[in-house]
Parts: sequence; structure tokens; C-alpha cells
Amino acid sequence: MGLSRISVENFRNHAATTLGETAHFNLLVGENGAGKTNLLEALSLLGPGRGLRRANLAELARKAAPGDAPLPFAIGASLTEQGTVSARLGTYTEAGQPGRRLVRVNSAPASAASLAEWLAMSWLTPAMDGLFTDSAGARRRFVDRMALAIAPDHARKVNALEAALRERGRLLENGGDGRWLDAVEAQAAEHGTQVSATRAELVARLVDELSALPPEPFARPALTYRPGGPVDEVALRAELARNRPRDRAAGRALTGPQRDELEVVMASTRQPAASCSTGEQKAMLIAITLAHGVLASAGRPSVLLLDEVAAHLDPVRRTELFRRLREGLAQVWMTGTELAPFEAIRSEAAIWRVSGGSVERL
Repeated sequence: MGLSRISVENFRNHAATTLGETAHFNLLVGENGAGKTNLLEALSLLGPGRGLRRANLAELARKAAPGDAPLPFAIGASLTEQGTVSARLGTYTEAGQPGRRLVRVNSAPASAASLAEWLAMSWLTPAMDGLFTDSAGARRRFVDRMALAIAPDHARKVNALEAALRERGRLLENGGDGRWLDAVEAQAAEHGTQVSATRAELVARLVDELSALPPEPFARPALTYRPGGPVDEVALRAELARNRPRDRAAGRALTGPQRDELEVVMASTRQPAASCSTGEQKAMLIAITLAHGVLASAGRPSVLLLDEVAAHLDPVRRTELFRRLREGLAQVWMTGTELAPFEAIRSEAAIWRVSGGSVERL
């Protein structure tokens, strides 16, 4: 199950690229700057959100020449399940509206959030290597993206929570009427407790998956969900009302799901992930990604994007990575500057050489 008949037009450095006859393993090989990660980014936009680079839409579109206006881009792919096309997914922009992303499913208009109902999308990129030393907000985004695997409507609830908190902040700043504050805090509490519940369920299920994995060769992380406020709707609503003076002074809500944290430690030593070596952090991040892949592939097609992962692993870890990916249900896309690290899966993979925004099937 996965993606096939992929087309990418006017996206980053790709004018018109097609990828057909895909497989369980799909390899994009080429020099740095050739456009490999750009293709992974295009695929990531077949899920909700801003893609694996979190870039603005205007940055994604190709320009015919420096200084020209960005061209409308389009990304499309067929979703296959057990060899049969079940849907055609597409996302694109239109001329004159480079900042508006449009989505179609089977040629009918759809929302970006609805893409999660068709396809579970996961990725691991070098930019994520600093996740454990990054901000709590980065880890919340990481959790929220993974949560779509178990709750496709999670993104809608997160957006609704953020909208309610923004409205509450404006009311507090402008001395809004207490009745309006009551109403918007009720919305924030309703959506907030739903968001917290999904995050907690995701982390609990990841803990179960990780506990079944061997502690080597990838260091096994221990995960804990730390809520940023009451997880009961009535209690959260009361806490928001009680903290209005403090939140008005701070300019933001200081309690609630927007303060949630994902705590990660190495299971064998209980050392915080942020204090572990870069190699240990990478190994734990891969372990989380593999565990999430099991959850993501349950019930609907799943795609896993791995950017420059294999080249940075020793042969033992690389062999184990390929073994687990082979046993998994997710379609896998990987990038590398050369084929050597992928020799163990070369005979079973679809391979393209990427150069200057064009691809050649090998």
C-alpha cells in the first residue's frame, strides 16, 4: 500500500517530474542540492500541514527565472491498496493566489486536514536531529503530527484550540466582556481536553510499541506525556477563568495543552535525551519513528519519508533498519548521495537518480 503515479510540477527545482512503478522501498539518489529532499517535501504535502520543512507556500513554487513571480505548483499521486488504486490525491496552488493551498481528492475539492483520513504520512529528516534540545513547541508539533495516525481529525482540533486561545487573548487585551470570555474559554476547554486526550493516547501507544522492541542496536527511549494544565474539561475551563489577570499580564495563556511537553529519556540509563550524545539521540529518534510507523500503518495506507538516514548509520544499525522497514506495512522513501548504503535492499527497490530537478529511473 502506498503512492504510485506521482507527478510534481513547478515545485522547488522540479519543473515536471513523474515517478511511476513505485515499490515498498523507493530510493532517490543524487548529489547534494539535486532535488531529492524537494521530492520528499512534495510527498509530505499529500498529508495535512505545511510539509516536512514547514515552509511558506510561496517558497515552494518554482520561478521560471530569478525575479519572476512564482509559478502555480501541483503535486498528485494515486493511492494504491493491495494493487488497486483507491484514490487520487492532489494539492496545488493557482495563479494569483500563491499563498492559498488547494486540495482535491478524486477530483473533488477537499480540505488539507481530510488528507489524513486517506493516508498516514511520517518522516524523519536531518533537521529533526535537534528535537530533544529544541523547544517544547517543536516537540508538541512532533507529537501532533504523529497523532494523525490514530486520530485523523486531530489537526482540526488543534487548529480550533489555537483559534479559541487567540480570540481569548484579544478579549483579555481589550478588556472584553466576561460573558464573551466565558464562551471562548468553554470552546478552548472543549477542544483542549480533546487535544490532550489524543496526545496522551498516542504517547501511551508509542510506549507499548517501544517496550516490544529490543534495546539494541537502536537505543530505546522512554516517553512520558506531561500535560500543561488540567486534562478535565470543567477543570481546564475553571483554570482559564481563574488565571485571566495573570494571562492578561503575560500576553498568553500560561496553562493548558499549549504548554504540554513530551519528556524523553534513555530507558537503560534514565538520562534525559537532551543530555545524551548526538548518536544516542539519533538512535532514539529512529526508534520512535519505527514505533510510530507500526501505529501509522494500521487501518490505512502509510508512507514513511527518510531523508539521509542510512548514510549516518553503522552497518549493524543499517541492517536492522532495513529489516524493520521490510517487515513494516509502510511504503518507504529514502534519499542518499550514493547507492552503496542501500546495497542490501537494492534488488527490491525502485531507484531514481535525481539531478538538477530531473529524475532518471535506474
